[in-house]
Amino acid sequence: MAAKDISIIHPRPSSIVAALYTLRDLNVDVAILHGPPGCSFKHARLLEEDGIHVVTTALDESGFVFGGRRELSSVLKKVSEMFHPKLIGVVGTCASMIIGEELSEPVMDAGLDIPVIEVEVHAGYANNTKGVLLTLESALDVGVIDKEEFERQKVLLEEATEVEKRHGAASKEYLAPSRGDLKYKVAQRIIELLREGKKGLVIMNAKKETGYMFADISVAIHEIASRMGMSANVVNMANLDVSLGLPRVREHAHNIMHDLKEKGVLIHEITGGLDEYPIAGNVVDDLIAKKYKDHDFAVITGVPHAIPMDHISHMEIIAVTNGPRQVLPLKEMGHKHVVVEIDLHPKTLGVKHIVESELGATMREIAKEMLEGPR
Repeated sequence: MAAKDISIIHPRPSSIVAALYTLRDLNVDVAILHGPPGCSFKHARLLEEDGIHVVTTALDESGFVFGGRRELSSVLKKVSEMFHPKLIGVVGTCASMIIGEELSEPVMDAGLDIPVIEVEVHAGYANNTKGVLLTLESALDVGVIDKEEFERQKVLLEEATEVEKRHGAASKEYLAPSRGDLKYKVAQRIIELLREGKKGLVIMNAKKETGYMFADISVAIHEIASRMGMSANVVNMANLDVSLGLPRVREHAHNIMHDLKEKGVLIHEITGGLDEYPIAGNVVDDLIAKKYKDHDFAVITGVPHAIPMDHISHMEIIAVTNGPRQVLPLKEMGHKHVVVEIDLHPKTLGVKHIVESELGATMREIAKEMLEGPR
């Protein structure tokens, strides 16, 4: 049962930004923000690192009153001429939605012969998943996704919202950001557990492209366990089903699986797709109940709070997240150690291979000193 609705006063993700990232996952070539030039600036800039063009209609005070139908139509024609896109997304903002701007009218005025995904969204929704849903509804309307995928995504979005309400950033009125436990101490503890011959689960439950860095922790543990002759004590799970998800999400899963194979990391259990982190936790829970209850510790990366505690509460749990506001909820759940990969998001945009994590790098350095001795 999800927590009752509460008044949350710490900053939350924006539905506008969620719409932009969903357009990215649908492989749009250009995303147009219909609003002021500074709206969602940071994420717009980061998305350009991920291979899509993000532009704005740059509405000013006059546009806030009289609308920007002509401006949007003009920008649509301009990006068509400049970038020759095969798919365009148009995203509303608070400014354009408050005045009741209808995106379909300027899209019709532009008269382009390519599909345009129109997302009439603002940042006033309680849950940012609303921006994803609105984007997918429009993508369904123009034939970019089918009804089956839309319904699948809808279930995932509903569960993602519930996960955040139960144990995530929407679980308390105010959550102070934290950097979590010191990485070198947590790295030492993981290596100690391996050296003692303890049986461990390494569970990656990552959200989309964040898997490029969270997978590195699985790699680092594999490398160290192999050098110690303890690799048989480690079971790897990951939500890396390459057949599930929007186009770019499936590509991420394929890239990460390829890299893991090249590095000799065997994934013993596939728990779902990279967009299935809200429900993959239930798969993990079932697997542990049936096969792995006798393990001593678990390293859970990505969205650790989506993994039920029922069958892991007796284990020593190390959680790795990229959310500074997730530290307290994870500690309260019973995770003994919580590490934050604070720079993960900008480092995993636009990449196609596994990226070294701070925890992974720390483990490698400590293991080198422990196994080889000081130089």
